Amino acid sequence: MKRSALVKYLIENGCSLFKEGSNHTVFINNNGNGISTVPRHTEIGNRLAEEICK
Repeated sequence: MKRSALVKYLIENGCSLFKEGSNHTVFINNNGNGISTVPRHTEIGNRLAEEICK
């Protein structure tokens, strides 16, 4: 999965950008359910993408 598609999916489903790190981008769920970190790779494995979306 492309990183841009994953970021777009997270934003469309109620997450917002929390902070930019050097190796990861951190998103927070606006419902208060949790925090997800997205690595800065151009390709993210499907299994990792599923875990991030949980």
